[in-house]
Amino acid sequence: DAMIVSGAKILLVGIGADEQLAGYGRHRVVFARGGYDALRDELYMEKQRLWTRNLGRDDRCISDHGREARFPFLDEEVVEFLEKIPLEDICDMNQPEGVGDKMILRIISRWIGVEQCSSLVK
Repeated sequence: DAMIVSGAKILLVGIGADEQLAGYGRHRVVFARGGYDALRDELYMEKQRLWTRNLGRDDRCISDHGREARFPFLDEEVVEFLEKIPLEDICDMNQPEGVGDKMILRIISRWIGVEQCSSLVK
């Protein structure tokens, strides 16, 4: 159990992926109750409050340790691109966990060779 120390000053943080790609377990509950329309509304609400709820907290925690955070899933072009994709192409909530949630990200991860983590469940 050796401690690993990195000299990296800039960290890539995955915040925004779950909120845009239906990666939380609660998204399955919303889908089961109201289908893709309800899930679309839930994801929209989560994305709207992300800036005040999570982003500030995470940025403060990271900067408190002398690091800078970068949030690629919150890049304006990424957000705009994902908004143009039908939700049914982003996730398939009829598939099991680790497959249908964040489906588009899992497919791309496997495609670029990141196999090991492409089926992890949140």
